[in-house]
Amino acid sequence: MKSSQGNAETALQAIQKYGRNPSSFLAVNEGNEFFEGNEGGVVAYRRAGRYFIQFGGVFAEENQHRATLQEFQRYAREQRHRIVCIQLQREDAELYAAEGFTVNQVGASYSVHLPEFTLKGTRFMKLRNKISRAKRSGLEVREVHHADVGSRIGEIDEAWLRSKGKHVKEIEFLVGQIGGAAQQHRRLFVGLIEEKPVAYVSYSPAYGERSGWLHDLSRRLPDVMPGVMEAINSAAIEQFISEDAQWLHFGFTPFTGLDPALELPRSSPLTGKFMRLLAEKGEAVYPAASQLTYKEKWGPHLVLPEYLAFQGRARFGAIWQILRVTKSI
Repeated sequence: MKSSQGNAETALQAIQKYGRNPSSFLAVNEGNEFFEGNEGGVVAYRRAGRYFIQFGGVFAEENQHRATLQEFQRYAREQRHRIVCIQLQREDAELYAAEGFTVNQVGASYSVHLPEFTLKGTRFMKLRNKISRAKRSGLEVREVHHADVGSRIGEIDEAWLRSKGKHVKEIEFLVGQIGGAAQQHRRLFVGLIEEKPVAYVSYSPAYGERSGWLHDLSRRLPDVMPGVMEAINSAAIEQFISEDAQWLHFGFTPFTGLDPALELPRSSPLTGKFMRLLAEKGEAVYPAASQLTYKEKWGPHLVLPEYLAFQGRARFGAIWQILRVTKSI
């Protein structure tokens, strides 16, 4: 058994071969650590207090999932840490429950099947109008290399964050990044007014049976006209369709799509109630409502539950550490 810190390349190779979750690429975010099992399975995590906050399950051959998880549990015990895992899909959640974890639904992910995608019809009239207004205002959308616009992207990020208020932090861990060693795998589409970048959307590769692209990070200047983000994403969709890409994933949104019928037998009723409370009143913790509105306007063809797993029983301290590591508080 071995632990490899900072070996993002090994993790990426495992994700490319075995990643089932459309958000798997986020596991190679800078700041994550990686555990590598004896048979090559990989786990991505961050340390927070006495917890390992694991992202997205085990990346390994199907017959190595359980063994790698068991190895990671032994490693956590040696380090005197407990494991809490965020963003498990149903199949992974069932494995963790079988290993004695307490598992609760924490949200849902949203995806568009590109061969079926269309903006025709009355359902998308408002969306089409927003895109048209943005284009009439002089907006041009272009795919670019980050190296060519990096400084301007940084200015957009700073202005975007300032507009959220001085006490708001930039959410991490469950969202994409831009720049760094992994940038070569991402794609960047920017909106320009008079050749000046005013907004962008970054897309990461999605692997597995629903391969394609993940809409993982988007920012704009606070004073740009409505419809800019929609126009950028629409242009990206047209490009992806021309390349015969199959899926555009909008990723995971916490506290959405919650359904008691989707809970597993090894769930915590109290945690389930807490998640539903955050769904109703938790906008200050995570901007779920605005994210969901944006994702639903594209008419997702697939909505999948995602899960949170606690080693042993559910603990409020573990939820607190997740909120801390994501900078939601």
